Amino acid sequence: MVDNLLPRLRLPGEASALQTPLNLFDAEVSQLWLEIGFGGGEHVSSQARANPDAGIMASEVFIEGIAKCLSDIDEMELRNVRLWDEDARDLVDLLPDACLDRVFILFPDPWPKKRHQKRRIIQPDFLKSLTRVMKPGARLRFATDVRSYADEALTIFLAEDGFSWLAETADDWRKPPADHFRTRYETKNLGDIAPVFYEFERK
Repeated sequence: MVDNLLPRLRLPGEASALQTPLNLFDAEVSQLWLEIGFGGGEHVSSQARANPDAGIMASEVFIEGIAKCLSDIDEMELRNVRLWDEDARDLVDLLPDACLDRVFILFPDPWPKKRHQKRRIIQPDFLKSLTRVMKPGARLRFATDVRSYADEALTIFLAEDGFSWLAETADDWRKPPADHFRTRYETKNLGDIAPVFYEFERK
């Protein structure tokens, strides 16, 4: 599966080939979504099946997760998913301005040791990169079950002028959104808090 299907679904690594990303999918799509760090791929495949008009670019570096996602893509006959098996930040740097309608960053590696936390994906510079490639009004969903990451990420998002936090009540971030698909990771309850879901909008 990895040897045969991944080369066909792997996103090109040149900015010139990504200038019209909606044309990269086998299906006719009208929206462009990005999921960063998809783990086993359950959320990617579920969203792709539920939203056939969305072309989903899905990024993951671990081969086990890529293989599982490829299996789901093949089994479900999905035509609206393309994969990126390198650092998601490199993909974002290659994308054209204002191309993304939606972004998911769900349960990223929390790097729990204090000395490693600079490796967390949510950093001010990365959010600036995301504001460049997201359309005005585009949505970003961030989820974590690690308290220190939840606090740190929210602080970083609120300090970035390009995003508005959409929560109005505590239930807006304590309860999974209606269109969320649970993953195997979530069911393991590995974090130190119940999952939180932060929804942001690109200004």
